[in-house]
Amino acid sequence: MKIKNIPKSLKNFILFLVIFALGVGFGYKYIGTTQNKPFINTEKNTSNAFVLEIYDKIKENYWDNISDAQLLDLFKLAIDRNGGNVTVPKFENKDKLLSTINSSVASLNEDQRNKFTVNVVSQVLASLSPNGRSGLYNQKNEEQLKNTVSNINPEKDLYKDLGAQKGASEAAIVQAFQQKADALKNDNTPQAQEKLKQLAYAKDVLTNKDQKVKYDQNKVEPTIFTKIVDSGILYLQFKKFAPTSLEEFQKAFDAYKDDSSLNALIFDLRGNIGGAIDQTAYLLGFFLGKGQYAFDFYHKGEYLPFKTQADKLFSVTKYKQVVVLVDQNTQSSAEMMAASLKKYHAGVIVGVPTKGWGTVERIFPLDNQISKSEKYSLFLVHSITLRDDNQPIEGRGVEPDVSTKDPNWTQKLLLYFNNLTLVNNTAKTLIGSFSN
Repeated sequence: MKIKNIPKSLKNFILFLVIFALGVGFGYKYIGTTQNKPFINTEKNTSNAFVLEIYDKIKENYWDNISDAQLLDLFKLAIDRNGGNVTVPKFENKDKLLSTINSSVASLNEDQRNKFTVNVVSQVLASLSPNGRSGLYNQKNEEQLKNTVSNINPEKDLYKDLGAQKGASEAAIVQAFQQKADALKNDNTPQAQEKLKQLAYAKDVLTNKDQKVKYDQNKVEPTIFTKIVDSGILYLQFKKFAPTSLEEFQKAFDAYKDDSSLNALIFDLRGNIGGAIDQTAYLLGFFLGKGQYAFDFYHKGEYLPFKTQADKLFSVTKYKQVVVLVDQNTQSSAEMMAASLKKYHAGVIVGVPTKGWGTVERIFPLDNQISKSEKYSLFLVHSITLRDDNQPIEGRGVEPDVSTKDPNWTQKLLLYFNNLTLVNNTAKTLIGSFSN
C-alpha cells in the first residue's frame, strides 16, 4: 500500500493493521495466523486435545476471571443440551469433563463425534458473557470476517449496479448512472428511492480516483464521505473503521485545509459499526494531540490505558465548532471515539445513546484440530471497553450531550455554539438530507 503525505510512523502503523488488526462491528484484533499453517499430526489431533486447548485458551485469554467451576458448569450444560451422557451433578475437574464427552460419543461414528464436540464447544463459547460474542470459527468464518473488516463485499458489484463494464471511465460511469436514474425519476416508491441511493453511492465511489483504484484492485469500498453542506460547514460521514480509514480520514480533511471559510464540522458516526480498533488512538490524536489519555480496556480485573498516538492535524483542529452525531447503531470503536471526544470537549455529542457494544474480540489459532477436513480457531472476547465516565460501554452505550429525544434539543445545541446555521444543518442531516 502506497501512502503519501503521512508520517513514517503512520505508514508503519498501516502495515501493522494489515497484518494484525482487522475487525467489524466490534473491537477485533487478529492474533497470530492460521493461514498456511500445517495441520498437527492426526495422531495428536484428538477430540480431547481439541477440547482441552479451547478450555485452557478461555481460561488464559477471556476478559473475565472465569473460575474452573464456572467453566466446567458451562461445558456440562452444553453436553446435556446436546444429548450427552451426563451422570453427575457437576464436573469436579477437566478429567471428568473429558470422560463424559468420551462416553457420550462412544457409539457414534467419526463425523457424528466431531459434530457433537464442535456443538458442545460452540455452545460453551456462545454462553460466555456477553452472550453470543465468542465462538468457534472455521476458515469460511474467518474469511467473511476479514472481508467485513476490510469493507469488502464479495457479493456486491458496483459496476453491475450501474450496468457499466468493470474499469469503465468516469464519463461512462456518469452516463450509466444518469440512464438508471432517469428510469427511476418518476417512481416515488421506497424501493425506487433506495435504488437511487445505491446508484448514487456506486457513482460517487467509482468517480473518485483514489476510491476507484482501491475498489478495482481489491473491491475495497470507502469508509469516509465528505461534502460542504452550507456556508462554513463541512459534513463528514464516517461509516466504519477499516484498514484504509486512517489514510481516508487524513485525505478527507486535507482536501479542505486551505478553505478558510470552513470552521464548523458535522462529524457523523451514526451507523458506524466500529472495526479495526487499533486505529482509534491515532484518529483521536488528530483531534486531541499526541500523548493524551484516550481510553481504557478492561481485562481480568485490570485497566489497560491507551494514549493517543498521532499529533494534531491543522486540517482537523481548524474546526472550532464540532457536532458529533451518534445513534443506536453507533458501536464499538465508534463508541470509544465518541466517548473520548465527549470527555475532552472536542465535540458536542448529539443524538441518542449508542448501541452499547463494548467488547474487543480476538482470534486465537488452535494447534489441535478435530478433523482433517476443517480447521478451527477461537473467536473470544478478550477485553471490554470503557466510556468517558469509566463505566463499561457494554450494555450502556455512550450518552449524548444533547439528546434528540428532547423536543427542545435544537435550542440546547444552540446554547453550545450560538450558530443557528450549524444547528439547522444538523437538524437537516438528522432527517436524511445529507446522508450518503
